[in-house]
Amino acid sequence: MPFLNDLTMAHSVIDLRSDTVTQPTAPMLDAMRVAATGDDVYGEDPTVNQLEQLAMTLTGKAAAVYVSSGTQGNLLALMSHCERGDEYIAGQQAHTYKYEGGGGAVLGGIQPQPLPFNHRGELDLDEVVQTIKPDDFHFARTRLVCLENTQAGQVLAMDYLKEYSTLVQAAGLQRHLDGARLFNAAVKLGVEAIDICRYFDSVSICLSKGLGCPVGSLLVGDVALIQRARRLRKMLGGGMRQAGVIAASGIYALQHHVQRLQDDHVRAAHLGRAIADLQHVRLASPVHTNMVMLDPTSVDIKILSTYLETQGIRLSGPRLVTHLNITDTDIQQIIDALQRFDASVH
Repeated sequence: MPFLNDLTMAHSVIDLRSDTVTQPTAPMLDAMRVAATGDDVYGEDPTVNQLEQLAMTLTGKAAAVYVSSGTQGNLLALMSHCERGDEYIAGQQAHTYKYEGGGGAVLGGIQPQPLPFNHRGELDLDEVVQTIKPDDFHFARTRLVCLENTQAGQVLAMDYLKEYSTLVQAAGLQRHLDGARLFNAAVKLGVEAIDICRYFDSVSICLSKGLGCPVGSLLVGDVALIQRARRLRKMLGGGMRQAGVIAASGIYALQHHVQRLQDDHVRAAHLGRAIADLQHVRLASPVHTNMVMLDPTSVDIKILSTYLETQGIRLSGPRLVTHLNITDTDIQQIIDALQRFDASVH
């Protein structure tokens, strides 16, 4: 299948691999430049303290800790909820299980128990109940059930979260949300983040995805949990000093970049509608937020990615992720390239 390079002039790459590739905006950099700083390990960085207080307000939790990454936030949650020899339940495709280096098992001695997500990004709650281990020394002790919102771009319904929360609490277990894209979910549902967070004992929030920060995440929960997480953060080498320089980006993002996530959703929906009209490239699932998931059985993703690379468009697997640095013009260029590819397939 021969492809011609249609690029006639130098053009910056349209990067759809993830919303982690965003660049900080000029106003965000200005906020970082003038941030007041102190030693955060001593609790003396005023900008970090302000960011943590803002996170507490937005999520309704009593405490928060600023961490370097979403992976570290999730790991601290696992290790704060569970002891060595305990078990957590999570999705087979969940970040906490599959994409974070096995940190819970390697560093926390915590056994993962993966279950499949359904097409809505949910764990089947009947299956969760059947998977909870009995109080028997032959088994690891089930302590925690983790969800992910959004999951592959899918938003968990509020009724599902309520049912999940009731079930998990009735079983005497703890509830953690990998809320890397919590605000995408909230914007899509037309609710506040606090409305989602009320169903969880802890929530990790990534600032360096759709919110556009260069680095940083937050873990929120009750005071005892966050005190334990703060101690573990230090143990894991995550204590930061004059971190206000980067924390200022988080404050700016939470104040200015939440509602603009709707722009990413609109662009992803437009792209999804165009793909739905193609013959050989098909969607794997409806477009809910900023992820357009392709059906890998409909097209050879490696061949498609190679072609799109010649068009100045970069993918990572079968997903196309819109974000702060993707424009309407970029979306049209992507659609045009996909239509040319589709027409070339025999």
